[in-house]
Amino acid sequence: MSKAMEPDLQTPLGRASGQIAKESGKEWSHPSDNWLRGFVLDNRAALGTLAVFVVMMAVFMIANPTVFTTWYLYSSVLTTLPVALFVVVPLVFVVTCGEIDLSFPATMGFASWVFAIVVQAGYDPFLGIVAALVTGTLLGFLVGSLVVYGGLSSLIATLGMNFLLRGLIQIINEGKSTALTSLADSRAYAIFSSQIFGIPVQIFWAIAFVVFSALLYNRHRFGAQVKVVGDNPDSAKQMGIDVKRVRVKVFVFVGIGAAIAGTFSVMINFTWWPTAGDGYLLPVLASVFVGGTPTWGGIGTVVGGAIGAVTVSFIQTGVVAAGLSGFYVQFFNGLIIILSLLGHKWNQARYR
Repeated sequence: MSKAMEPDLQTPLGRASGQIAKESGKEWSHPSDNWLRGFVLDNRAALGTLAVFVVMMAVFMIANPTVFTTWYLYSSVLTTLPVALFVVVPLVFVVTCGEIDLSFPATMGFASWVFAIVVQAGYDPFLGIVAALVTGTLLGFLVGSLVVYGGLSSLIATLGMNFLLRGLIQIINEGKSTALTSLADSRAYAIFSSQIFGIPVQIFWAIAFVVFSALLYNRHRFGAQVKVVGDNPDSAKQMGIDVKRVRVKVFVFVGIGAAIAGTFSVMINFTWWPTAGDGYLLPVLASVFVGGTPTWGGIGTVVGGAIGAVTVSFIQTGVVAAGLSGFYVQFFNGLIIILSLLGHKWNQARYR
């Protein structure tokens, strides 16, 4: 072998390849090194959901531009949207963990009932909020314990708890509602449910909750543990993660979110209803999956779930405002859900 053909054993491989790249006039870089491409790859699910929302709103705008260019329509949606966001976001954690929670509607009703009892008794609404949060935390822990330590299926256990808690509410209250007109003059209402320049205050609290949860999901150790447990519980155990504790924590988080949602719903309407939370079961679940969190666990998107909640919230309003009857609402709900899921299937980086 001639000296020209002998390999240079003194030069590191990386340095040699870099030198070759420089000599050729082109410097190699990984596709994700570009910040824009990396951002798109990291947020493909949320961006896909945003694209669906933009197309849907464009269709509604063309169908009835008069309605969709007035602020009143968006103000009405922003008033009730936060209630859904407070439940959708924690459910992303649960689904990522490989579980499901169908008890959150009754948890909303039960925690908001405790809030109503405290306020009706003449105590400060802030004390009622604390009582509701404690109630939601305890109910979340109870549900999580049944699933994790009781070894029950999360689907069946949480569905059973939903019926049990709702039945208990109906038995004690006999279907009667509670009016809380004094809330309108309270400081808690001014802070959590009033308006600033015509914008409902609760949407700012909901955005703060989404940002906090996104950081918890993407930047905190707890979020990483949730993803690992949902992806492979056995590997999580070998890594030293307390799998059972993590699974219980996600149910507790749902309980806290449901308590906040129930409290906001009462402050918006000044009335507590025994059926509080019932109407959120299917829209909230649809928002999670439309947002790009798959059913198999291990991956998910908090921001996508929030955009999914916005999308689902505008479907009913948009269908009616476009001049169609309410009979079309369920049809469009199903259509948007199916199209979103198909788009996410083609767009997801991994499958099971």
